[in-house]
Amino acid sequence: MQRNWYERHILPTALDMACGMPMIGRMRQQVVPRAQGRVLEVGIGTGLNMRYYDKARVTHITGLDPALQMHPLAQERIHSAGLQVDLIGLSAEQIPLPDASFDTVLITYTLCTIPDPHAALLEMRRVLAPTGKLLYCEHGRAPDASVQRWQERLQPLWGKVAGGCHLGRDVPALLQATGFALPDLQTRYLTGPRPFTFHYWGEALPA
Repeated sequence: MQRNWYERHILPTALDMACGMPMIGRMRQQVVPRAQGRVLEVGIGTGLNMRYYDKARVTHITGLDPALQMHPLAQERIHSAGLQVDLIGLSAEQIPLPDASFDTVLITYTLCTIPDPHAALLEMRRVLAPTGKLLYCEHGRAPDASVQRWQERLQPLWGKVAGGCHLGRDVPALLQATGFALPDLQTRYLTGPRPFTFHYWGEALPA
């Protein structure tokens, strides 16, 4: 009961604050404006990406997220941004939409919490048009062995307090294993504790 109360009332606000930090906003700003056409945003959460979309480039946005308690905040930001967005309260392992439905799939700080990221990425590839692109900005597995060890030590506690977030997922390996090519993969540590701040971002294409 206490855990359910925490996940309903505390976690959405905590995640919104953490994912809304200025340095995270700067990362979003490098990726989100590249979205175009029909867009599927997987893990729309509280709608933090809304302010960064280029309204001249997108025709429609579908937002997918199982955490319905976050949708009221998302609706506020959608309204403020003046965007047309449909919300679907489901996880990405089974996307209830036809093949090749989208020109862009967008994931930002999403793969870390999806229970089965491999299945989810296969679904994203399925609903992506053959000429489409997957835009991503994710934290994950650090390249340094000493930092990886800290990610492993922290994971049991971190996963409990951060909504199932995984610190050490290998984002490029997941993307390549599910049929994506990574022509412009970029990586670096952001400012802050290294177990939490190694980032991957860029554009992935159906291979």
